[in-house]
Amino acid sequence: MLRITRKQFGFLFGMFCFAGILFFFQDEGLSPEAIAILAATVLIGTWWVTEVLPIAVTALLPIILFPLLGGMDLETTTASYGHKYVFLYLGGFIMAVTIEKWNLHKRIALTIIKTIGTNMYTIVLGFMVATAFLSMWISNTATTVMVMPMGISIVKQLNDNPNTPENEHVIFGKVLMLAIAYSASIGGIATLIGTPPNLVFAGFVEKTYGIDISFWQWMKFGLPISSLLLLLAWLYLTRVAFSLNQTHFPGGKEEINRLLKELGPIGFEEKIVLRVFVFTALCWVGRSFLLQRWLPNIDDTIIAIAAAVLLFFLPLNAKRERIIHWKEAVRIPWGIIVLFGGGMAIAKGFETSGLANYIGSQMTFFEGLPLFILLLLIVASVNFLTEVTSNLATTAMLLPVLAPLALVLDTNPFILMIATTAAASCAFMLPVATPPNAVVFGSGYLRIPDMTRSGILMNFISIILMALAVYFLLPLVWNLETIAG
Repeated sequence: MLRITRKQFGFLFGMFCFAGILFFFQDEGLSPEAIAILAATVLIGTWWVTEVLPIAVTALLPIILFPLLGGMDLETTTASYGHKYVFLYLGGFIMAVTIEKWNLHKRIALTIIKTIGTNMYTIVLGFMVATAFLSMWISNTATTVMVMPMGISIVKQLNDNPNTPENEHVIFGKVLMLAIAYSASIGGIATLIGTPPNLVFAGFVEKTYGIDISFWQWMKFGLPISSLLLLLAWLYLTRVAFSLNQTHFPGGKEEINRLLKELGPIGFEEKIVLRVFVFTALCWVGRSFLLQRWLPNIDDTIIAIAAAVLLFFLPLNAKRERIIHWKEAVRIPWGIIVLFGGGMAIAKGFETSGLANYIGSQMTFFEGLPLFILLLLIVASVNFLTEVTSNLATTAMLLPVLAPLALVLDTNPFILMIATTAAASCAFMLPVATPPNAVVFGSGYLRIPDMTRSGILMNFISIILMALAVYFLLPLVWNLETIAG
C-alpha cells in the first residue's frame, strides 16, 4: 500500500488549492490581484503547516509568486523584507550573540537562581525567572539551549529519597525541564523583541495604520501578563501537575556555587557587554517618553542597530581582541528574519489588493457574539493551531484577516490582533509546538505523554488568562482610541 508523507500531502494539497483558487474561484467582490494574493497565501500557508520546505524558504515564495501572478509588484514585495522591525531584530540578535560569547547569560541566570533560593520549589522558580528574563531579550530557542545544561547539572545532584514512593530524581527532572520550556515561551511575551509574533504585530500595525508601537507601549501590556502567567505556571507545575514531596534539595546550593565559581570573577568583556545591554534596555523603555524630547526621530530600531554597531567599536581588551567579530555575528538566525519579511509581504498583499476587507466582510457569522466569547474563541484557536505550526507564520497569516473582521464587528482591531499575538506564544503541549519544547524534549527526561498531559491544562490556563488580560487590562494600559474601531 502506497503511503504518503505529511510533506508530500502538503505539497499536493497546497498545489491543488493554489490552482483551484487561481483558475476557478470567482467573486464579484474580489479583484484579480486579490485572487492572486489569496492563491499564493493558501499555498504558502499550507506549506508552512506541513513543512514541505524549511519555513524560512517558504517565506521567500511571495518574491516569486506575487509579481508573477500580478498580485503585487516586485518592488513593493521585496520592500517588506527590509521593514524597520527586521533591523530591530537584527540588532537584538547581534547583542544576544555577544552575551552568549562572553557567558553573561550564565552569570545572570545563576545569580537569579542563587538569590531566589535553593530548595526544590525555589530552584524551579529561580530557573523560571532567569529563563523568562533572558527570553525577554534573547530568542527563546537560544535561551533554552543556554539554560538547559545548567538545569541538567542541578537535576543530577538530586538523589532519590528511599522513604518516599516516587523517584524524586525523575520527577524533578520532568518539572525543571518543563519549567525551562514554559518560561522561555512566557518570557518572550513581555517585550517587543522577545518573540517574533510581537514584532510581526508591530510591523503590521505600522504598515496598515501608520502607528508606531514602542518598546515601552508593548511592555505595559506584555510584562504584567507574562509575570502572572509565569507565576501560574510555577504553581501549576510544582503543586498540580507534579508532586514534590521532598522539598529540601541536598547539594543544590553547592552546585549553584560551583557553577558560579567555574565562571570566575566577572571579566572586563562581561562588564562591557552588561553595560551596553542595560543601557540599550533603558533606551528602549524610555524612548517614547524621555529620549524623544531631545531626539524626536529616535526609534527602537535605531537604538538596536546603534547598540550592535557599538559592540564592534568598544575598547579592546588586554589581548587586543574586540568584544565581537563579524564572523561571530553572522551566526544569528537569519531564517527568522526572512520569515518575518515573508509575513510582512503577505500583510502588504492583503492590504493593497483589498483581500483583507473582502475576507472581513465574509465573516458576518461572528456578529452578535459577546466580545469576551469571541476573544476566547480566537485565543483558543490560535493556541492549539500553534501546537502544529510556526507561531510567527500563524500570526503573519491571521493578522491581515482579523483587522478587517474587527471593523465588521465594530470592535477595535487592537483587541483581536493582540489576543492573537499573545496566544501564539502559549503552546505548551507538543515537542513540535515551540523550539523550547523541542529542546527540553531532547534532554531525555520527558516523554510525549508527559508533555501533553501537563501541557493541555497549561494551554487552558493561558487561554483564560490571555482572554481576561486583553478584555480588562489592555484598555487600561493602552489608548485604544488611536485606532478607530
